[in-house]
Amino acid sequence: MKAVQFSRFGAPDEVADVVDLPDPPAPGPGQALAEFLCAPINPADLLNLQGLYGVVPPLPSIGGLEGVGRVVAVGPGVANVRPGDRVLIGGGAWRERQVVPAAGLFPLPEGLPSEQLAMLTVNPLTARALLQEVDLAPGEFVIKNAANSGVGRSFFAFARRAGLRGIAVVRRPGLEDMLKSWGAEHVLVDGPDLAERVRAIVGDGRLRLGVDAVGGAATGRIAASLSPGGVVINYGVLSGEACHASPVDLIFRGVSLRGYWLLHWFQRTPQDQIAAAFADVIAMLGAGELTTPIDATYPLSRVRDALRHAAREGRGGKVLLVAEP
Repeated sequence: MKAVQFSRFGAPDEVADVVDLPDPPAPGPGQALAEFLCAPINPADLLNLQGLYGVVPPLPSIGGLEGVGRVVAVGPGVANVRPGDRVLIGGGAWRERQVVPAAGLFPLPEGLPSEQLAMLTVNPLTARALLQEVDLAPGEFVIKNAANSGVGRSFFAFARRAGLRGIAVVRRPGLEDMLKSWGAEHVLVDGPDLAERVRAIVGDGRLRLGVDAVGGAATGRIAASLSPGGVVINYGVLSGEACHASPVDLIFRGVSLRGYWLLHWFQRTPQDQIAAAFADVIAMLGAGELTTPIDATYPLSRVRDALRHAAREGRGGKVLLVAEP
């Protein structure tokens, strides 16, 4: 079977190799055999190939943090899925077949495209969980930079549904209509005077949650925009720089800064709440509220072309790997 494997860290389109590996064995007790359908290329996947992600994988490793597969066989004692079901896969998703633990698998609904279902976990669950990090009331403001990202798409959809007023921060103009269609109420281009422009919008309202995916000075601009006692949650460093925030905001205005990682959410969240979160996300996808634009799809055999495309700035949507035709 074909798999996308990397045996060293470096530029993603240079270290990713399509290799032939032995077919996996038949599934044992509590296991399922799934064949690959599709998977997105997320920023975390690019960092993983560079050895810059939060957990550095052992080498050689197979890429792909999330995706969708179809069950082709199940082992003894497996009753929650059956052959023919589409399921979420991860932890080395970029391979044609893999044996996975059946616990936690569930059949994905028919009628929804595999390409959209493949993006169900990382971005929507991150966005949903970020909004729950602070106890917010309808009518409050929330702000997020890198707003035109996959997480941003979900973040403003969930914010709108919760009655929150979203302020989207981006690096370039021309994204206003798109972001407002996603649920943002205001769209601002980042800059040194961001806090002043945000305060003019918020007025006497409350802005207690800021979400930062950029790091560097951008973190500080989000912190300065918040109401006293607000919380900045950082989940990414697109700038490649450590988060910076003014002591004026941290000490005298009581703004706090903390990090977020989806893996920690999975580790601390009870299984029934995880299932409810997935059901929530699937319902919104079914209602057309979480559809993610797709820029291009590539078969596994063209993974290097796909990785180059995914690293390109100004894309109009996600890049996905799909099964060989």
